[in-house]
Amino acid sequence: MMKDRKSKAKLFILLGIIWIIVTLPLPWIVNNPEVSESQFNTILGIIGVMSIPFIVLGIAWTLKPELTT
Repeated sequence: MMKDRKSKAKLFILLGIIWIIVTLPLPWIVNNPEVSESQFNTILGIIGVMSIPFIVLGIAWTLKPELTT
């Protein structure tokens, strides 16, 4: 039971990391010389906060797939 719980936790962490990486508009931010460091940090913060509900939904749907219907 414990191993199953650890594997689920690892899966949720992996899915969360993948979601945040996919949603980052890094090419747009990094390749633009007009974006200052403070703007970069603000954009990353906004993306992080906006990602939280989607990560929670992914975890909920993984735990209870019947919620998707």
